[in-house]
Amino acid sequence: MREISGHTRTCGLIGNPVEHTLSPVLHNTLAEHMEQELCYVPLKVAEGALEAAVKGAYALNLLGTNVTVPYKSDVIPYLKDIDPLAEKIGAVNTLVRVDGGFKGYNTDMPGLYRAMCSDGVQIEGEKVLILGAGGVARAVAVLLADKGATEIILLNRTVEKAQKIADEVNAFVGKKLAFGMANEDYRKLPEGEKYLVIQATSVGMHPNDKDVVITDEAFYEKVHTGYDLIFNPSETRFMQLVKAAGGKAYNGAKMLLYQGVIAYEYWTGTNVSDELAQIAYEAMQAAGK
Repeated sequence: MREISGHTRTCGLIGNPVEHTLSPVLHNTLAEHMEQELCYVPLKVAEGALEAAVKGAYALNLLGTNVTVPYKSDVIPYLKDIDPLAEKIGAVNTLVRVDGGFKGYNTDMPGLYRAMCSDGVQIEGEKVLILGAGGVARAVAVLLADKGATEIILLNRTVEKAQKIADEVNAFVGKKLAFGMANEDYRKLPEGEKYLVIQATSVGMHPNDKDVVITDEAFYEKVHTGYDLIFNPSETRFMQLVKAAGGKAYNGAKMLLYQGVIAYEYWTGTNVSDELAQIAYEAMQAAGK
């Protein structure tokens, strides 16, 4: 067990709730193996106390924090600075200490990109379907546009929400790349076309393991690779349907891993090796059972 001394720096997770988090396992494993004096703890912040929490974290000399629901957008007004990608996405999940306050970053989307690269999933040149039109779907659409997807279609119950995100993405890239469609309109997609599909809703998350956004098996015939951002359960109903139709399927566990790895690199100015990331990943999997 590592010793805590007067030199130990503290990082943590701001959110509500935070009791379920695996982030302490990830960051404390990294610190232990890299022999760095850093300790990571959950920091539950009550509704209405976010500004005080950010100021308090700085006053208490915290090196940085992660930010989770429901504060990823609400925290932005309390930052000293914000990274351009986080500003474009409209959500911050990592605070890095700078003079006079914290700078906000979004490591969720770079984390998703590293996870997809690790799994051998390509974005550049791909036609991609996104299930959902919430904040996560918006962030995913921005990432896909940035990484060279040739077409992005957001499928959602409310087509207006999907089209709003599509319009924002198109404005970012200066061309018509993204489109919004109702869930059932996948039937209008070209015959024989295969897509990378990213499941960006909470549908199917434990304990509602059997739920899925689209039940029709014909939809999954159009999927060559499915990426579900949910990590609990480890195999969602969406993933099962993708596999049953002959596609490859992945969950969101590596996204969780790499968003944390990138945050750790920001805080410490170090590079985490792929070998150490794998050790941390295995520690998280063991802790989550």
